Amino acid sequence: MRAFLLGLSILFIFSGCATWKGVKKDSSDAWEATKKGTNKAYKATKEAINEATED
Repeated sequence: MRAFLLGLSILFIFSGCATWKGVKKDSSDAWEATKKGTNKAYKATKEAINEATED
């Protein structure tokens, strides 16, 4: 059962990418998008807090 689930997982990972390089590139692209989105959210939150606490 484990071998079947492992094989299915690997098949799922590689179904969108033909090679390990493709998997690494997709992961890298996803990480960059996450960092950009997190940075925008952080800045917006910081700005909102500053506006709310101004006298």
